[in-house]
Amino acid sequence: MRPISLLLLVALTALADSKIENIRRAKRELLLRSKRRWVLSTIELEEEVPGPYPILISKMFNNMTGDHEFRISGMGVDKPPTGVFWIDKVTGEVFANRALDREMYPKPFHIKFDIIHKHTGDRLDKELAFDVELIDKNDNAPTFVPPQMTEQVKESTRETDLPVLLYVNDIDKENTPNSQTSVSVISQNPREPKIGVRKINDKQFRLTLDGCFDYDKEKKYEVTVKANDHGLNVLSSTAVITLNIVDTNTHLPTFKTREYHGEVQEGSIKDDILRIGVEDKDTPKTPGWQAVYYFMEGNENENYKIETDPDTNEGIISVIKKKDYEKTTTANLKVGVKNAEPLTICKGYRDGGKGEEPTADSVSVTIKVIDVNDPPVFDKDPVDVFQKEEEQPGKVLHTPKVHDAEGDLIRFDLLEDLADWVTIDEKTGTVTSTKKMDRESPFVDNTTNIYKILIAATDNGKPQGTGTCTVRIHLGDINDNVPQLVNKGVIMCGNKVNKVMVQANDSDASPYSGPFTFSLGGDDKTLAQRWKLDPATGEEGGLVSLKQLPYGNYQVPLQIQDQQNMIGRETLEVTVCDCEEKNVCKGKDPLSFSLGAPGIGLIFVGLLLFLLLLLIFMCQCGKKFTIPIAEDEGNQTLIKYNQEGGGSQCKAVPTLPLTPTRSEAVTDGIKLGTQQMSKTAPVMTQDMDAYNSYGQTMINNQMSSMTMQNQRDTLWSQGGQNMYSEWNTNRTKTYQGGSSRYHSLSQRSNHHIAGHLDRRLHTINGNQADHPVYQPQEYAYEGQGSRAQSLDGLSLSNHGDDLNFLNDLGPKFKTLGGILHKKIQEKT
Repeated sequence: MRPISLLLLVALTALADSKIENIRRAKRELLLRSKRRWVLSTIELEEEVPGPYPILISKMFNNMTGDHEFRISGMGVDKPPTGVFWIDKVTGEVFANRALDREMYPKPFHIKFDIIHKHTGDRLDKELAFDVELIDKNDNAPTFVPPQMTEQVKESTRETDLPVLLYVNDIDKENTPNSQTSVSVISQNPREPKIGVRKINDKQFRLTLDGCFDYDKEKKYEVTVKANDHGLNVLSSTAVITLNIVDTNTHLPTFKTREYHGEVQEGSIKDDILRIGVEDKDTPKTPGWQAVYYFMEGNENENYKIETDPDTNEGIISVIKKKDYEKTTTANLKVGVKNAEPLTICKGYRDGGKGEEPTADSVSVTIKVIDVNDPPVFDKDPVDVFQKEEEQPGKVLHTPKVHDAEGDLIRFDLLEDLADWVTIDEKTGTVTSTKKMDRESPFVDNTTNIYKILIAATDNGKPQGTGTCTVRIHLGDINDNVPQLVNKGVIMCGNKVNKVMVQANDSDASPYSGPFTFSLGGDDKTLAQRWKLDPATGEEGGLVSLKQLPYGNYQVPLQIQDQQNMIGRETLEVTVCDCEEKNVCKGKDPLSFSLGAPGIGLIFVGLLLFLLLLLIFMCQCGKKFTIPIAEDEGNQTLIKYNQEGGGSQCKAVPTLPLTPTRSEAVTDGIKLGTQQMSKTAPVMTQDMDAYNSYGQTMINNQMSSMTMQNQRDTLWSQGGQNMYSEWNTNRTKTYQGGSSRYHSLSQRSNHHIAGHLDRRLHTINGNQADHPVYQPQEYAYEGQGSRAQSLDGLSLSNHGDDLNFLNDLGPKFKTLGGILHKKIQEKT
């Protein structure tokens, strides 16, 4: 039994050991697949290693066995800068191919590391990385930026920092001795005052001054500074700073002389009466050289001013207030001077640059006042005088009071009186009105109601002095003007409104002006039936039409009453019309008319009647009828109606026909005379016979023309006087009617006939021997007188012709005459 138990125990123990070994084997196999041994860290590589290259910088380890190889990538391998690092694929050794500058690559090189299957190229483990950092060494010296400088420094700069800032740069690794710098002055020229350097930080330094500059001694300084680092092998550099000294006020100005004298005329204002000069050792045209003058004494009344000439640095004294010789004959002034820039001195600079400043220079100036004739002075100027308008002339308006310092005689004059309303007494200056003054005059200021006159007082000094005074006459208003319409004519748009506003104005001021009371003027009842005023009070009234008015012009009399019952009467022209959009009357349509059938019929009837009348006159006046030509003026032709005795014997052949006549139209006695004259003057008789027919024709023409003329006069001028032409000695007086056209033609015809007669008379008068003119002649005397009555009792007037029938040609012809008369009036 016991052996069996032991066997079971051994078996169980063996089984347990077998399971434990299996578990350990499995666990070991798992760790081998996942565990690897890396040696990863930051690889340090000194910059600028002299070589030889390539050099080993590190080695990568891994416990993986089998077909694998090492591979790296990243910055310095396959990224810029490429080809710097590489790895042995089998051993894992990393090499650098060339030297590197840390200042060029200040950051570490980040490189990736992989295990790759040799045949498949698969990654066998996770990707890891390592860095390569360059170790700095002191291979760069500190430098000044810029290496040379030029700065302007004022002479007034005292023991303090100079306005010169130095910048130093070292590109070695920061916060290491290689980049830490120090700056010092290694030389300066000139050597005084002492110039030093103060550190602000590792990169900034400022120059300092121990003492003060003197521009008069040295105007430029050259300072050499040196910068060095703190590395094992110290590196350094230098820079040169040039300091140009700018002159400032270190010298006070001093007057060239100790006294100055000038003069000015009494009562004058004058610039530049005196100049005073100073000397200053500072640079000209600078604030430290520019002088500033001021009065210390003697100008309490501010009669003078002093300015600086920017070019010469002189002080210019001017008079700005008038001086009175009777009060002051001389003026004693004390003038001081300083510079525009504050004074700085070098003494006691160790106490802050402030020592005892020297006293400013001063000088005495004497101004003499020259006496001149003072003009008279009015005690009051201007003077206000109050006067009612329209007062009677002769009133004393003002008597001035005048003072003359020298006591000279004074004459008064009137310099300005635009309206010629006043006069002035030359001795007393009394101003008196000569005319009524009108407040509404254009010479009066309509805003203040003031009329201004200017008077003058002149003494008899040498030279004469004149003073002036303005007299302001305030004119009070009275009610001397009636209200008036602003516009005498208005337009009432009959198609829109029945009311227009009428504005009135009164030249007087309140209370002698508006508001006004409007009313209709006159006692015409139709006026009140047609118009009314609403409103009837105010600055303007409303004119209202009470009924619809035909378009046209209307005259409306109005009464306008002011506040004091002064009435103005005006007539308002009201135009009632059809208005457009802007209350403007529409334009009239052009005049036109048309004739209907009745009108045309009347015209034809009138023409037929007119032709009938012409035929009647033709039958009464003769067998032959000729329409006169306007050029010939037949109705103006010289016609011989009768002949009492024979004319003078004429032997000369007439160049133009005399007055023609027919033998059958005269008495026997005259016929005998004609035959006698034919024997005496055959040529003339032949001429007269040749024109007998022409004379008969012209007589007929004359009668026809006179008939037509009377017809025209009856049509054109109703109720006019009918006059007929009659002959004078040399010209014909033509009938004066309504037609200017025929009157013009008559005048031209008269002119031609008169000229012909004048030429014939001149020819006859030139040869009196052949023409015994005005001598009594006997023609066919048979011992007894003519059996015909004397022709002296005959009258050539044809007023006996009864032409009154032309005044009434019937109602139809009157209608035609009215139409023609209207057209003639429109043309004229």
